[in-house]
Amino acid sequence: MKNMMHLVLRVLFALSLPTLAAAQQSDLATATLPAPEAAPALVAAIPVPPSTAAPQPADSNEGYMLGPEDVIEVNVLGQPEFRTQSRVESDGSIALPFIGKQQVAGQTPLGLAAAIGSRLKAGGYYTNPVATVAVMAYASRYVIVLGEVAQPGLQPVNRSYRVSEIIARAGGLKPSGAPHVILRRVAGEELKLSFKKLAMGSEQDDPVVYPGDKIFVPEAETFYIYGQVNAPGTFVILDQMTVRKALARAGGLTAIGSQKRVQLFRNGQAVKVTLEALVQPGDVIVVGERMF
Repeated sequence: MKNMMHLVLRVLFALSLPTLAAAQQSDLATATLPAPEAAPALVAAIPVPPSTAAPQPADSNEGYMLGPEDVIEVNVLGQPEFRTQSRVESDGSIALPFIGKQQVAGQTPLGLAAAIGSRLKAGGYYTNPVATVAVMAYASRYVIVLGEVAQPGLQPVNRSYRVSEIIARAGGLKPSGAPHVILRRVAGEELKLSFKKLAMGSEQDDPVVYPGDKIFVPEAETFYIYGQVNAPGTFVILDQMTVRKALARAGGLTAIGSQKRVQLFRNGQAVKVTLEALVQPGDVIVVGERMF
């Protein structure tokens, strides 16, 4: 019986050894590990006010090259004290806060913004400035569009534009516009361009414009037609319009109208006319009745 008790005690002692070892290791780890440091305090984010920069006009492409008399606005994101609107001086410069006088003529708004940001950072004024440049008024590189277009005025040229593109930017021709436009170069050369060829012709029919050029869309030249036609009245003279085409434009002859009794009056005087003669501005065409 005594032997049996010794055996049970030995078994219980053997089973308790892993538990004692684990407890000792836990105490050792607790004793040697340093207490965790307190978590660093969160730094409150400084709110950045929204940009006060005025939106850049839709037609001021970033490729526009600045020049004298242009008005630009320069901003630094989140720094309202830097906001500056200035006219480019005749020497091509503007004055800016902190960095002073800067040459801007010949630069694009995008390139100038990058240069201003770099100079502000290099001077230690801002850590990582984000500069923007908006063109508020164009005065140096533009084409003048006048006459019978929807929106006459100045059209800035920030790249190579063709005549048709400038007219499209000006809203297109009015119904009262002539079927041709006049392009007058800075040097004085004058070109008469067919609007149909501008729209449908080759690149040679649609020349490139340059700063200082003028585009003029004259009022359409007209003729008058009366008598035995289905739609008498006043009509625009199209390119190469003949008397035959004029009769067709007026709806053709009535049932009693006669091609042999077509008269044409020019400057108040009757002139000899054929159906293939070209119609001129102010012409009056009268169609008489057939002889029965």
